[in-house]
Amino acid sequence: MKVRPKTLLKIALITAVISAAVIYDQHHPGRSYRPALSLPGKLQNIDDELAAGKAYTINDEQGNFVTMVSRRVQAGNEIITHEGKHYRVVQVNAEETTAVARFIGVDQKLLAYNEFYSCLELPATAAAAAPSKRPVAIYHTHSDESYLPTDGKISIPFNGGIIDVGDTYTENLTENGTRVLHDKTPHDPHDNNAYYRSRRTAAALLKKNPVAMFDVHRDGIDDPGFYRQIISNRQVAQMRLVVGRQNPKMSANLDFAKRLMAYANQMHWPIVKDIYIGSGNYNQDLLSTALLIEAGTYTNRKGEAMGGIIQLAEAVPVVLGITTGPTTGPAARETGTWSAVFWLLLIALVGGGAYLLISAGSYSKAKERLSGLFTRELGDVLGPVAKKILVRKRDKE
Repeated sequence: MKVRPKTLLKIALITAVISAAVIYDQHHPGRSYRPALSLPGKLQNIDDELAAGKAYTINDEQGNFVTMVSRRVQAGNEIITHEGKHYRVVQVNAEETTAVARFIGVDQKLLAYNEFYSCLELPATAAAAAPSKRPVAIYHTHSDESYLPTDGKISIPFNGGIIDVGDTYTENLTENGTRVLHDKTPHDPHDNNAYYRSRRTAAALLKKNPVAMFDVHRDGIDDPGFYRQIISNRQVAQMRLVVGRQNPKMSANLDFAKRLMAYANQMHWPIVKDIYIGSGNYNQDLLSTALLIEAGTYTNRKGEAMGGIIQLAEAVPVVLGITTGPTTGPAARETGTWSAVFWLLLIALVGGGAYLLISAGSYSKAKERLSGLFTRELGDVLGPVAKKILVRKRDKE
């Protein structure tokens, strides 16, 4: 059966529109989400965190120190430092808990955000702006995590010191004009199934249409000096932002992390120590603005972690567009969505054009058919008057 070019073009366009709608529905934060017990989530939500006191040391190929991380490191994991240096792990020695990372350049997008936020001027009344209708959600996958010097223990089941850090984050986000949902549901024990349990909490929070979602942790690195810094005349623990590379929203999550690090560090240099791109999912497939925060490490005092997260909280409302400043609506966050739509439309048009060229037998005949097709289609849409104008134009040619 011979398929007319007109029919083929219609089918291609309809397919592209339906595909775009499906992609949008899958990515829209208030419309749909992967359920708490979905197979992709279960396959990817492997907890890569090591026990407190264990950590990998990551050096570059010349042997220079890059960072430390209390997570199982795999080749392909990445680090973006607060200076903008971008590294990718290329070699791992699990027995010695060391890794080698290759310098792959300065992250140009982070530099662009640094430049953008350096030119941003906020009015003094920005913090008093009306709160957004969409809240920021906070929860804790490892609800037992604590700070040894002040809590007296590394772990306090069901009510670790990390909950207090979450409360501080909540209070300061609220003071800066943000509505917050702080879910303190415990997800103990601290095992490989913690992310499966916390996924239910994250999915429940997602039903309330948050503009962003933060899973607040503390690191397990021994050295308190690794995170401890004097920032804005206060001794605090720095923050690390963690993004999982095993999720379809990784690109959007990472973009959000870069924007947050850029602006937070403009305000309080360098409150965000780095961005670590790990092997897990961390339930970040649920939302394009979902991040895991490491608020210092277990050997820091809890007050240092609180001081650090207060400084981070000052940047969040502006980056999310909750207070006066750059807005980041769904279109800005869903960069992957519009990229997919573009390619679908391009594929549909190229495919239709290729079929038209083959069926016509030559470029000139294909051009003639296409001209006639658009003349008829546009005539139907624009009405009899427009149709006559187009037909006359074609006759003259």
